[in-house]
Amino acid sequence: MDPPIVAARALRQEIRFTHVSSGARIAWSRSGRVEPSAPVLVRAAHWMTHVEYDAVSPIFRPWLERLGRELRLVCYDERGCGLSGPDATPLDLAAALEELEVVVEASTEPRVALLGISGGAATAVAYAARHPQRVSHLVLLGGYTHGLLQRSPSAEGLAYFEAIATLMQHGWGQPGSAVQQFFSASLIPDATPEQREAMNEQQRRSCDGRRAAAIFRARCQLDVRHLLPLVQCPTLVMHSDGDATVKVELGRDLAAAIPGARFEALRSRNHLPLPGEAAFDRFCVALTDFVHQRASSTDAAFTARERELMALVAQGLDNLQIGAHLGLADKTVRNQLSRLYQRLGVGGRTHAVVRARELGF
Repeated sequence: MDPPIVAARALRQEIRFTHVSSGARIAWSRSGRVEPSAPVLVRAAHWMTHVEYDAVSPIFRPWLERLGRELRLVCYDERGCGLSGPDATPLDLAAALEELEVVVEASTEPRVALLGISGGAATAVAYAARHPQRVSHLVLLGGYTHGLLQRSPSAEGLAYFEAIATLMQHGWGQPGSAVQQFFSASLIPDATPEQREAMNEQQRRSCDGRRAAAIFRARCQLDVRHLLPLVQCPTLVMHSDGDATVKVELGRDLAAAIPGARFEALRSRNHLPLPGEAAFDRFCVALTDFVHQRASSTDAAFTARERELMALVAQGLDNLQIGAHLGLADKTVRNQLSRLYQRLGVGGRTHAVVRARELGF
């Protein structure tokens, strides 16, 4: 049995539960600023999460503390990991998207910024493409457009992949496991001994070997290339320039495929920039500045109803569709849109769509 989390060392957060359609529970946490005016950042589930251990981890606690100074943070564990329950659902993009959908709904936030790290980038992209009215900003770190098995790997590459998956299935989950140490050394080669041990512990606590191997296989099957052109929100893509796990070229490809996305390389060899290195500080500053800059120019300038209307207009919905979505009569929609066009300084629907998307809707 795992030792209990030491509450005195833990970050202050509240942990809640929601459920996916199978009935499996999804654990999610809320931390950071409490003011309703602070932007909300939802971290899509990534490799081996554990929301309770995050609060004490030498790796993830500094992330939560730093970003939580200016943002309201929501994190969650994917099914079968951390405090979330398993089910028999295949671990594909549809399952990952469902988890993010139920967490955003449970948070009751009308619009959120999304953070997709590594394999979680695909989940964040899928949500942003499918639910543009709910996403204000998209930040991706160490992500890729499609996984290893979608890149026509060589026979040697496939053999290596199968060897790693087999090792994970049979050698995972024990203290001091060489398999977990291999992954930690690959993901964060410049980690301190304390940080590397924390990554080992994070992986061990998250799930057993069978689930770890299944997640590894699922990540290598991901493919969101067809969804990338559909992303409408402002997007910032960052990637460590010395990343050996996911090469920086894959990050550039990801940014190039998203309309209007901005790309920034971080000076680090770690897949996940670590507290104590300049890349970590730069990532936190860039993310919070990006989210706050857009939030201050949109959310504070318009009423909740105006923001809701702009999100629907940006999707290209007509008056009847907007009325059905909001439960309003056609005449009411026309009147509200007329006032909105005046606020935006545009003369009609076409220019309103362009302006709303420029503002991040």
